[in-house]
Amino acid sequence: MEVFYYLVFGAMAAVVAALELSKTNKDRINTSSSFNSFKNNYLVVFSIMMAGDWLQGPYVYYLYSTYGFGKGDIGQLFIAGFGSSMLFGTIVGSLADKQGRKRACVTYCIVYILSCITKHSPQYRVLMVGRILGGIATSLLFSAFESWLIAEHNKRNFEQQWLSLTFSKAVFLGNGLVAILSGLFGNLLVDTFSFGPVAPFDAAACFLAIGMAIILTTWSENFGDPSDSKDLMTQFKVAAIAIASDEKIALLGAIQSLFEASMYTFVFLWTPALSPNDEEIPHGFVFATFMLASMLGSSLAARLMARSSLRVENYMQIVFLISAASLLLPITTSVLVTPSKVIGEGLSLTCSIQLLGFCVFEACVGIFWPSIMKMRSQYIPEEARSTIMNFFRVPLNIFVCIVLYNVDAFPITIMFGMCSIFLFVASILQRRLMVISEKPKGEEWSPMKERNSEVDPLNL
Repeated sequence: MEVFYYLVFGAMAAVVAALELSKTNKDRINTSSSFNSFKNNYLVVFSIMMAGDWLQGPYVYYLYSTYGFGKGDIGQLFIAGFGSSMLFGTIVGSLADKQGRKRACVTYCIVYILSCITKHSPQYRVLMVGRILGGIATSLLFSAFESWLIAEHNKRNFEQQWLSLTFSKAVFLGNGLVAILSGLFGNLLVDTFSFGPVAPFDAAACFLAIGMAIILTTWSENFGDPSDSKDLMTQFKVAAIAIASDEKIALLGAIQSLFEASMYTFVFLWTPALSPNDEEIPHGFVFATFMLASMLGSSLAARLMARSSLRVENYMQIVFLISAASLLLPITTSVLVTPSKVIGEGLSLTCSIQLLGFCVFEACVGIFWPSIMKMRSQYIPEEARSTIMNFFRVPLNIFVCIVLYNVDAFPITIMFGMCSIFLFVASILQRRLMVISEKPKGEEWSPMKERNSEVDPLNL
């Protein structure tokens, strides 16, 4: 393996370690012992849930290919997953608000375990059912757990600033350390022990069952709006009105969709970008490097959010601009550096530069997650939190389905250019969000309240 890969990985690990070990009192938030117990319980559960998700990711495509399916059939299976998340996501989100977030988290475990079981069948229809179940589970993973955390945090009257600590640690562990360990564990099961490509899915099911047991025994239930008068369609209406009547919520949804669309597109593009001539690249090692970069970003986010004088809305503009510039590198390097035409040659200068740029983008991803969580906790109303969060994912899933369907239709540079434009637009919208969020609360909220009172059936 190229020495450059080791150097980048080692440098990233050293920076992450230095950031964590060099924290001062200014970088830490003083909390209570009861909060620390609550936070640690959530982090254990969330890390286990993410392990169940990360174990599957690297082996989905590989498993389908071992069953003899071609690129077209596999693409349709992936589209089914994102389409399922789009179609059923808002429904399960509303049910989480209505029936309880703890129940929704348990449902996530059950649905994802069933999805893992389907991987044992080589039949296309069974695998399609598994992808649909996986799409539903993904919607719950990225809405129900966060909604439960925020509601429970507020119910226990913890300080609002302490939420940022839980968010940053959740990303550091769940999207960083756990991802790396899951990748290594999956590789151990498949390659070292030769248990086959379905083994990581069985391991994921075991982790999900353990997490479900902890949820059932240690979590209490909380709701958005449990009133009997609000059925599913009314929940949708309340969420839609909240988005339409409050510019901050609409901006937040647009920002999230633009960034996540770029992020998921990047997931499909980084492999061909680093191996344009079919070079052999260590996918698992590169993935681990990206996760280290994400950990670096979440560590930076923890420091930024620990400073009460610095608002999330301010620094995220810069983060979006940096991420836009990092995904422009494949375009600029193709113009400024003569690409190699030798098939199977080692890592070229162009790819080396791009790898560094992709690490910068992943660091921005690590900053983005806890920061967007913090903003969602501030702006999204509690009574329809899960519903609104899944509404935000609808345009994202539509876009990803379009990209998957047309992945071979556009040159890779065009795709990266499109992502950069999305991220630049996100920085502009973030600027607007910062400006209106600084307005006095009475001035910005009274119109929304007035409009909501006109349509809320509880006020009729």
